[in-house]
Amino acid sequence: AAKAGEALLKHYNPLLKRLRALPIPVVAAVNGVAAGAGCNFALAADIVLAARSATFVEAFARIGLIPDVGGTFFLPRLAGMARARGMAMLAEAITAEQAEQWGLIWKVYDDDKLMGEAHAMCERLAKAPTYALGLTKRALDASVGNDLDAQLMLEYELQKLAGSSPDYAEGVKAFLE
Repeated sequence: AAKAGEALLKHYNPLLKRLRALPIPVVAAVNGVAAGAGCNFALAADIVLAARSATFVEAFARIGLIPDVGGTFFLPRLAGMARARGMAMLAEAITAEQAEQWGLIWKVYDDDKLMGEAHAMCERLAKAPTYALGLTKRALDASVGNDLDAQLMLEYELQKLAGSSPDYAEGVKAFLE
């Protein structure tokens, strides 16, 4: 277990932090079993898509560990505390459809359509105003710890940045045309 903790500090946690800090949207496409750290890396993405046959499992309790790689952070925020506790303590796999119903993921696709849909979504996001999307990520992430006044101030500050960006000028021009 000490080695598991060391691997978290040296490898997994820095990677997760870098993933979350990316100033562009991160899309995860889950095709198969997302278990343990793999499940939590997927849940850390901004948009999660899954094949109909995919499953998600917090398998840690089966081997005497706790959910890591952000599992205890993301699960309660996405699915609520009751479902997070059930997933973490029972270590039962849930289907892609359950994950979608619980708010863990964005959308489920037939297995043969998943990667095509994931690529199309990535292309769509790449053509979008990525600077504003990065600021949106910052605002949504901060909302978890902010009260309303702090969040409104953050929205104001980030909107000023977005409003002075080339993406905004181009977007307004395109809208008017």
